[in-house]
Amino acid sequence: MGEVIVSQNDVWARAEDASAIGSLRRAAVVLAENRGFDEEDTGRVAVAVSEAASNLVKHAVEGTMLIRPHPELTSAIEVVAVDRGPGMLDVARALRDGYSTAGTLGIGMGGIARMATGYEVHSVPGRGTVLGMYFTARQKPEPACRVSGVTRPIGEETVCGDAFAASDSGTSVTVMLCDGLGHGEAAAQASREAVRLFAEHTALAPVDIIGRIHRGLRQTRGGAVAVAHVDRAAGTVSFAGLGNVSAWIAGHDGRQGMISVPGIAGHQARTLRQYEYTVPPHSVVVLHSDGLSDRWDPTSYPGLAARTPSVVAATLLRDAGTRRDDACVVAVRPGR
Repeated sequence: MGEVIVSQNDVWARAEDASAIGSLRRAAVVLAENRGFDEEDTGRVAVAVSEAASNLVKHAVEGTMLIRPHPELTSAIEVVAVDRGPGMLDVARALRDGYSTAGTLGIGMGGIARMATGYEVHSVPGRGTVLGMYFTARQKPEPACRVSGVTRPIGEETVCGDAFAASDSGTSVTVMLCDGLGHGEAAAQASREAVRLFAEHTALAPVDIIGRIHRGLRQTRGGAVAVAHVDRAAGTVSFAGLGNVSAWIAGHDGRQGMISVPGIAGHQARTLRQYEYTVPPHSVVVLHSDGLSDRWDPTSYPGLAARTPSVVAATLLRDAGTRRDDACVVAVRPGR
């Protein structure tokens, strides 16, 4: 299998007034410099982040931004901007320079498109917009954008008890999500141990990985765990889950749930089982903790399944996430 991708302790920053623009730009510049970006490449990051943050301040409701090393390629930078604003009826038009809904020069979205190495936008009128963009230094490799996820701790906590990890071989992706029991540091400790165990056993079948994690979490608080192996060439997913982790195959016409058995990894488990599913073209595999409601409907998000996993995950976190629990959502784009 490929290099293991591990979730980060994501820090979502609010972008609700003009003072946030400068602080977000500075955070992005520091990250770019730490990743070895030269002055010109760092300047691209600064301009794009400033424009995205300015758009949130001017147009958005409940605008937030995530700036982090890219989950699939730590030498790259990822920025995700999320809002519950008015949304855009015509995204392509908004990306053209000169278009504005606020009487300004309207260079924001067009400037982002030029400055970012890659970007995607998903917007639904009346519900809001999610912008995902990434940056690499010149002549450096770009992330594959096949698997990603986001986390958010309960309330004002700084540590999230949910975590995910993934291993991408190119032809297949194996992904694990752990929802540590409860929240806070004890829950995070259980999830970190699940990530460590997953990284040691990525070549095993999902049901066997679950078994290793179940035995390995006995000295922790435990949690709910799910593992999915997505075979991109065959268009199939093998899935095993223990406890309350939701797993879906979602497309433009609906979604299919995948089956977990009841229990708590580390403490209580019936016979573990693995199930096989077909993944239709142009769909996305989604795993999320119970920090998100199950009631989201993919048919209400036109085109979302075709977006990058980061945009899919951030959109679902925005609309289905609850502040009453830690939350984690991870998406895999089969992309045959």
